[in-house]
Amino acid sequence: MANTILKQENLSFFRTEKEFILNRLSLNLLDSSQIYTKRAFDLISSMAFLFFIGSWMFPLIALLIKLDSKGPVFFKQLRHGQNNEPFYCIKFRTMVINGDSDTKQATKNDPRITKLGRFLRKTSLDEFPQIFNVIRGEMSVVGPRPHAIPMNREFAKKVEHFMCRHLVKPGITGLAQSKGFRGEIVNHFDLNSRIKYDLFYIENWSLVFDFKIIFWTIKSLLFNNGKAY
Repeated sequence: MANTILKQENLSFFRTEKEFILNRLSLNLLDSSQIYTKRAFDLISSMAFLFFIGSWMFPLIALLIKLDSKGPVFFKQLRHGQNNEPFYCIKFRTMVINGDSDTKQATKNDPRITKLGRFLRKTSLDEFPQIFNVIRGEMSVVGPRPHAIPMNREFAKKVEHFMCRHLVKPGITGLAQSKGFRGEIVNHFDLNSRIKYDLFYIENWSLVFDFKIIFWTIKSLLFNNGKAY
């Protein structure tokens, strides 16, 4: 029921956004051959990650989370996916149970974040369970990062055509994040920069571009990680 209401609520608004972006962009990611190529890459890379790394890493992190604080191992949050379809984005839980998760961004020295959670967020290990979202077809390895639905509504009021980014599947990482725009959005510059990078990605996608973004993301995590909290 909640999903149906959300889709109806955003339908007319999204049509306006789609009309804008179709007129502006070449939309590589809406080309059928490109979609199949990207989906193949998503499935192969996700399954390989689960087999070689996730099979031992996920149980270890799950055990540490249970030892560190009370609550579930995973945190699931309703977010907008492709074509504004709502889905539950999966992450390792990094906060104590609280009622502000959907409306309040994590901030520096946020008291809601657990001791282990700070490490998981700093290293972005908390994002890795989204591999399951990728396998289910709700996300891609690379694409515009999804936000909690209440935050999306707020951001859409501040940046024109913000919802255009939902024409494609959201990603575990994206061009904006690989360029350092990750974590808390503190001002209009942060928000506007992200949408510009997202639209550029949609227009210029290629498989090589995805590989570059993954490399840039790793580089950013190692050398430009000041906003990871």
